[in-house]
Amino acid sequence: MDERISKLAHEVLRLAHDGILINMRFLDVALSKLRLEERVNTGAFVYDGATLYYDPVLLLTRYKEEPHYAVRLYLHTLLHCIFYHGYQTDKLERDYWDLASDIAVENTILSMNLYLAALPSDELLRNRLDIIKKQAGGLSAEKLYRHFRIEPPSDKAVHEWNKLCHYDEHIYWDRKEELELSQEEWRKVSERIRADLKSFSKDKNNSESIEENLKEALREKYDYTDFLRRFMVMGEDLQVSDDEFDYIYYTFGLSHYGNMPLVEPLEYKDTNKIKDFVIAIDTSASCRGELVHAFLNKTYQIMQESENFFNKINVHIIQCDNEVQSDTKITCRDEFDKFLTNGKLRGFGSTDFRPVFEYVDKLQSDGEFDKLKGLIYFTDGYGIYPERMPEYDTAFVFINEDGEAPAVPAWAIKIVVEEL
Repeated sequence: MDERISKLAHEVLRLAHDGILINMRFLDVALSKLRLEERVNTGAFVYDGATLYYDPVLLLTRYKEEPHYAVRLYLHTLLHCIFYHGYQTDKLERDYWDLASDIAVENTILSMNLYLAALPSDELLRNRLDIIKKQAGGLSAEKLYRHFRIEPPSDKAVHEWNKLCHYDEHIYWDRKEELELSQEEWRKVSERIRADLKSFSKDKNNSESIEENLKEALREKYDYTDFLRRFMVMGEDLQVSDDEFDYIYYTFGLSHYGNMPLVEPLEYKDTNKIKDFVIAIDTSASCRGELVHAFLNKTYQIMQESENFFNKINVHIIQCDNEVQSDTKITCRDEFDKFLTNGKLRGFGSTDFRPVFEYVDKLQSDGEFDKLKGLIYFTDGYGIYPERMPEYDTAFVFINEDGEAPAVPAWAIKIVVEEL
């Protein structure tokens, strides 16, 4: 009986595989990459980033209840792989990410209009997706995750979403070392699918969701900590340079010649420190206060690390919508602490980046900066950029990339960071 159950479950998945392949040729490589492995008596379907482990009894039970269930399960897990939702989850709030990725995958499946994967609950799911799309601004896993971070769903909402969207368990997504080897393989698959969509997709609307998710998955992401450190300058810090100080000669002199060391320690060393720096904040109506505060707090946390913070600094925090609203000069930790505690956002009009650059240029000409290393502009990207390249490095930092926003000038660095 057990062998018969195993064979039947294998046949059900084979039919699901063939049905997907016939109807969606652009998924051929992905289908060949996803491994299937039987695990009896688990009572679950588990996806670890490369393999779908299935309980044959549970699969046949669900298949008997709804013949399209196997295709739906297969597609659900396959899209997790293509969008590599199981990778780099250690930095995320897992409950929100698991929910967001399941919803994103199910939305993509619905957009495919594949009869073989249709379920009776799809109409209810479509209605719920229409509502949350307006709230989150999109239905990719990344956008949904950001939405849940800002507006956490209730326990009831989570339960309802799981009933509609949850198919496979994600308990192995934390195995970072084991997943890293397969991540690059799936990235190549995703890039292939992205190219094949143009050839195989007959209906643009049917491929819109998968293209949106692929765009998010394939987008280069940056660690904001590493990025900010690139803006550091060389400066003198009054402390012993251990790298250049020879303690042998120093102690030898003290022991043989009384209080006379043979070499004196250097009183300073060159370290990478942030000295003259500008942080510009887009305070237009489209930039929410929560994201601005998160950006400022993250920037402060990085800057105040002992090796990245001058005893005396010169940082200007400029708020601007279509004009400069305020300029707060920070010269020490206490002033930064005070600004984070008591500072208020000003503006909320339309966005124009040019006034900030004009203002900073004037500060430079007035001798406000000794050596201005750079300017970081936190924004959603909807604004008027300067035409002229400034004398200092400039980076525009985005939390979310929007293809409709104006292009960043060639002379500026565009950074789309992961969650702050």
